[in-house]
Amino acid sequence: MTIQQAVADMGPGPLTESGIQTHISPLFRRVLAGDAQRGEIYLANHSLGRPLDRTGEDIAGALDLWYTGMDDAWGAWIEASDDYRARVARLIGRSRSDAVVPKTSAGQGLRAVLNALPNTTPNIVTTAGEFDSIDFMLRTYDRKHRASVKFVPCDDEGLFCASDIIEAIGDTTDLVVVSLAIFATGQLIEGVDEIVRAAHARGAIVALDAYHAAGVMPLDFDATGADFAFGGNYKYTRGGPGACWLAIADRHLREAGPAPSGTLYTLDTGWFAKNDTFGYARPKAPELAEGGNAWLESTPPFLLPYQAKAGLELTEAIGLDRLREYNLRQQAVLAGALRDSGVEPRLIEPRGAFLLIPHPDAMEMCKRLKAAGLNTDARPCPSGKTAHVRMCPDPLTTEADLHKAANIAAGVL
Repeated sequence: MTIQQAVADMGPGPLTESGIQTHISPLFRRVLAGDAQRGEIYLANHSLGRPLDRTGEDIAGALDLWYTGMDDAWGAWIEASDDYRARVARLIGRSRSDAVVPKTSAGQGLRAVLNALPNTTPNIVTTAGEFDSIDFMLRTYDRKHRASVKFVPCDDEGLFCASDIIEAIGDTTDLVVVSLAIFATGQLIEGVDEIVRAAHARGAIVALDAYHAAGVMPLDFDATGADFAFGGNYKYTRGGPGACWLAIADRHLREAGPAPSGTLYTLDTGWFAKNDTFGYARPKAPELAEGGNAWLESTPPFLLPYQAKAGLELTEAIGLDRLREYNLRQQAVLAGALRDSGVEPRLIEPRGAFLLIPHPDAMEMCKRLKAAGLNTDARPCPSGKTAHVRMCPDPLTTEADLHKAANIAAGVL
């Protein structure tokens, strides 16, 4: 059964548990068997997404090309990369697929942006709630005097406000880095378009972290007006580690050849960013490829598009509107079951794909939850006043799973 056929057999309209269990769950036999063998309910889908059976087949197919064709495999590998770029472009609402550049991490995408800024010690505005890798990179650049970074704090509830970010942007700001959805709490930042307009009015560019938004809800990168966005497929599109991307706005794409003065192009480069990759010419002024290809680097990891393909296909086939509506219904069921069991969840509005249970020792609670058969995780609140257990159902999660999870949580918490 192909992904497209399974989704077609499920029919149109809102997703239902019976339709998913009948038509979609059979595409996940291997990972569901693993869940059963471990005897656990998996609610860490906001972390490592569960892979389809076909993911292993796709990766094996990529390896078969190597075994049977040796260097002739590169033709198919590059075609797979182009397909990956097109799928991500559709996922995030980017009208040009060549403007999506494969990366092995979100941090690699951000670093490409940092190393393209004309100011060698740029002034950066970001929030104190960015993902650890992004936060760590920015603090390292600041510590090494390669940037001056201003961190916008959250309020007492651990929430961030667009107006506070806008207020922090000054006439000397070069770059604003902000998440569409905060990784620790799931908070959706409202007013991103206002942040972008304010930054551009002061001559700054904007890079959006879309990791906890892409694959969760419909996105329209083009409409935001942002300069860059980065994210990956580790979580909601089930692509595993190392399958990430950087999206680039039209204004930073250009024709092939030497870069005109004032053009943004990155120091994070390599021979795949050359205008003629296999020509081996070495002109004095580097001649970059056209469009987003100028942001490629050295020899790419060929498995990246294969490990992400099945999950992206499934997400696109079902549709983000349907997935978003179903996830919110699941969260409501889980929240109700938790309350009925005596556990009060925290439901931030608006939020992404997961809900929270506040607890001062959330990390220890997650260990106890897993020992009891519930796999989830925990993160500290940006306010530093507490921490949260994060719980995220996915379409494979049944209503019975959610009620059982609530009972486990009540017994442990």
